[in-house]
Amino acid sequence: MALTDGQNKPASPFEDPAQSIQSELDETTRALREISLMLDQSRVEVGKLTQRNAAITAHLQQIQGQLDKIPPEEIRMAYNSALDAQQRLFVMRGQLEKLQNDQSHLERYKALLSRVQSLAGGGALPGGAQGEKSALASVEMLVNAQEAERQRLSRQMHDGPAQALSNFILQTEIAMRLLDQDAEQARMELSSLKAAAMSTFQKVRNFISELRPMMLDDLGLAPTIRRYVDTYKEQSSIEASAIITGNERRLEPYIEVLIFRAMQELLGNAARHSQGNMVKILVDLGDGSVKLTVEDNGKGFDPEMINQKSSLGLKLIKERVELLGGSFDIDSSLGKGSRIFLSVPVHS
Repeated sequence: MALTDGQNKPASPFEDPAQSIQSELDETTRALREISLMLDQSRVEVGKLTQRNAAITAHLQQIQGQLDKIPPEEIRMAYNSALDAQQRLFVMRGQLEKLQNDQSHLERYKALLSRVQSLAGGGALPGGAQGEKSALASVEMLVNAQEAERQRLSRQMHDGPAQALSNFILQTEIAMRLLDQDAEQARMELSSLKAAAMSTFQKVRNFISELRPMMLDDLGLAPTIRRYVDTYKEQSSIEASAIITGNERRLEPYIEVLIFRAMQELLGNAARHSQGNMVKILVDLGDGSVKLTVEDNGKGFDPEMINQKSSLGLKLIKERVELLGGSFDIDSSLGKGSRIFLSVPVHS
């Protein structure tokens, strides 16, 4: 006998999944509101710290021209104030960029949840219950992929910038002790500290760029791909080239994000797994579709591995592309490199 609800109607097998999607959507909307408030506060704070840092920098320049006339205690206080201001500004700018990235990520996630909810509610998913299960599996896969990326970045931040910041504190203490005893040595320590801080800041910017390159929002897909490939060549031992054809124009934000993230994932796979030394990126910005091809000369792989848990990135790309009505194809075999192709329809 079939289960019924309180009104003697068959219980919907989709009730719990639908409620889960709505709950996740509500939570994402709430998080977006909180981040917007934090962004406003952070922008105000960055503005104040920028002004303070400029004033302290001007004061330091005056001191540097009169080191023989100014008491060591005043010099030490000036340098301490400068270090404090720079550290606060550095941290706040990093927080601001992180909040902006989190906001963009949540907006994309909310859009995906809304689309899944709309498809499920309108009965547009193929295969009834199977279609909804597939959509929910896509959401689950997206969350798992995001968590895996967060873990990777967390490890990199701990081993890189976090460790460097600990060293900054030690170098600052050394410089403070030397200031009364050997001003020249203290100046050298501060110069070394500045160089280390600049290097660490660049690493943090690289992490932020991996999360969400600002160029993608400002200039669009084509310039961002070119810049990313240039950076990829510098940071890896792989010779990479990008050829972009068609009408270079701004596309819908979710299309630009999808293509860029797919390319980013495929280039990352080439660097981590292919063992090749060359990769080609072809992007065709056609009027009716955008096509991406990434080809390498590495060791290749069995395309069936896309169904394995370890290939979450490839499977997620495929799911996203097909959700938008596009196509995804892998041409690879062991020892013969790989060629991965995807196409997504766009509105002219």
